[in-house]
Amino acid sequence: MLFSQSGVTAAIERSQLNATLLAIDEINAAGGVNGRPIEPVMHDPASNPKRYAELGEALIDRDGVRVIFGCYMSSTRKALLPVVEARNGLLFYSTLYEGFEYSPRCIYSGAAPNQNALPLLKYLLEAHGNRFLLVGSNYVFPYESNRVMSDLVVSAKGRVLNEIYIPLEPGEKDFERFVREVRKHEPDVIFSTVVGAGTAQLYQAYREAGFDPARMPIASLTTSEAEIAQMEPGDAEGHITSAPFFESLTTSSARSFVSAFKLKYGHSAPVAASAEAAYFQVHLFARALASADTDAPEALLDALKGSEYDAPQGRVKIEPENNHTYLWPKIGRVGADGAFEIVWAPPVGIKPDPYFLSPSIDDWSSLAFESRRA
Repeated sequence: MLFSQSGVTAAIERSQLNATLLAIDEINAAGGVNGRPIEPVMHDPASNPKRYAELGEALIDRDGVRVIFGCYMSSTRKALLPVVEARNGLLFYSTLYEGFEYSPRCIYSGAAPNQNALPLLKYLLEAHGNRFLLVGSNYVFPYESNRVMSDLVVSAKGRVLNEIYIPLEPGEKDFERFVREVRKHEPDVIFSTVVGAGTAQLYQAYREAGFDPARMPIASLTTSEAEIAQMEPGDAEGHITSAPFFESLTTSSARSFVSAFKLKYGHSAPVAASAEAAYFQVHLFARALASADTDAPEALLDALKGSEYDAPQGRVKIEPENNHTYLWPKIGRVGADGAFEIVWAPPVGIKPDPYFLSPSIDDWSSLAFESRRA
């Protein structure tokens, strides 16, 4: 397990680590896998891509680990994947990402762009308008996500007014520029792919500038319960996030997962979409491991492809063509209590389309799980 417990993305990766350990506890309490317990081997890469690669080498070469759960930022995944591929290992990646990637040695359980950016744009065009200002952190995921969003906005006859990028560890002046750009352009929507500790600073700068989220919301793929927990009360109120899971979901499976998570880690522990994906991918892994009766990655991959699981968000499935996952998109708006209210959700599970072969905003790709919510 390579989830950072220090560095710029520690808050969200801690929730992924917690969810992974919760799933392992559940599996072991039920007797393990074919009578044997799962034993986690954990390291802290400190949000540093180089450390992910170094620790990946150590896990496989020194510790004899063949399956790794980990990474949040795409820069860390791209640093670790060559290590895993060269050593014939297997990586489980539970974070939304920019798409346009396939590795035969990776299971992608987070959202691809057609499962979060596309539904988000569709909602925003209907509810707020078509003039977008884009702001992101200065690394690969925001650049690629903004490229996808720009293409979608233009295809919908909207306008991208400007793109702003800020450092992963930003200072006050970086947000002064953000505020100036918002005042200059007065967009209908601010699309944010800011990650980590800078997220709280972004929302604070927005609020202190006196902007109105009802008229001009920040809409994000990366602002989750984990980031909101780091903000001052009210800073996120009225803003929007697209994700397959929110802590506030009221289905029985979601409530059971959230309750178990908070019982183990405390009432204030945030439960984000990346944590939910980290949780269900361990259960998918355990079922594949039981079926294959070996941790040989080739056998695991054969057992994983096409496999399904009643996850907290709804029934999910590994798509055999690309190792990505069918997911249930949702749009949430933050209320006064800091929790997300679900304001829009297609009644279908969306097939992963990481290469955006069907980029129309009205193409939902698949109706595979429309009547099979958990």
